[in-house]
Amino acid sequence: MNEKNLQELRERIDALDDQILDLLNRRAEEVLAVGRFKEGNRGEFYVPSREKAIYERLAARNPGPFPKDGIRRVFREIISASLSLEQPLKVAFLGPQATYTHVAAMQQFGFSAQLVPLKSIPAIFDEVSRGRAGYGVVPVENSNEGVVSHTLDMFMSTDLKIIAEILLSVTHDLLNLSGQMEDVRRVISHPQALAQCRDWLEETLPDIPLVDAASTASAAQQAAEDASVAAIASETAASLYGLRVIKHSIEDNPNNFTRFLVIGKEMQGPSGQDKTSILFSVKDQAGVLYRMLEPFSKRGINLAKIESRPMKSKAWEYIFFLDMEGHVQDPPIAEAIEELRTYCQFLKILGSYPKAR
Repeated sequence: MNEKNLQELRERIDALDDQILDLLNRRAEEVLAVGRFKEGNRGEFYVPSREKAIYERLAARNPGPFPKDGIRRVFREIISASLSLEQPLKVAFLGPQATYTHVAAMQQFGFSAQLVPLKSIPAIFDEVSRGRAGYGVVPVENSNEGVVSHTLDMFMSTDLKIIAEILLSVTHDLLNLSGQMEDVRRVISHPQALAQCRDWLEETLPDIPLVDAASTASAAQQAAEDASVAAIASETAASLYGLRVIKHSIEDNPNNFTRFLVIGKEMQGPSGQDKTSILFSVKDQAGVLYRMLEPFSKRGINLAKIESRPMKSKAWEYIFFLDMEGHVQDPPIAEAIEELRTYCQFLKILGSYPKAR
């Protein structure tokens, strides 16, 4: 290939880029029309099931060579920018910036959303409940360390719904100012991050004290201010706070995922591949645990998770959180929940929402 051929290829690419730009603006005009319709009919601006259908349809018809994984990333930003045309999309998350919750929020809502860091999980629920943010992103469980109890507890006292879930592969890096292991005198991170790297830390830095921080991002901030401190945090945190990576991927289990929930005010319609979450308290009777599972078993409903939490108002009584596959509008799901309700002191449907990839 000579210089002339290369120039011709570049000109063809420029022409294609111009066509893409024209199509993006045509798409934006249609999105604005949809927004006007929703506003007149009080419809939800953000519909996770619709987004999921777009990604799956385009990935299925993609003949290549453009990578299928790239389809979602590209259209995530197209949709994010389009939603910002309809109305500013304000999303609260557990901050500060560069926490894994921040990364999850960016993955779900894109860079055009207004992402607002808050200091606690209750503050996120309050922000969404009061309408100061349209949605919130909160962690709910880690594949290694289990549930985030603060998030489950908040559902007991709120009417907010789960409208989506996010699964984020969590990779922990060891960061400091110099990028040199010999400068490390303390290691700081969130307790869950420290726990997920326990074996590596004991083997590699056995005599270095470990210090808890409010978040991985807070740990990165402290490392940026003190050359003797190393933080366990994300590569995003390294970029944001001017740190260098001492060691990549120090988590003990490489199959390390954190599940996040997107909370909002409206129940979502079916997407075809949904999950439903409920919480309930059962009456204290012989055999009640068997009876609370029977409505789902006899209808062939797959239960994805069962978690119990003590009731703060009564000693030795418990609230159960249950995830099942399916949507609350599916007849078997609706029937099973109504049958379960007969054994319950109370039962609350937290939401039906698209299953994360």
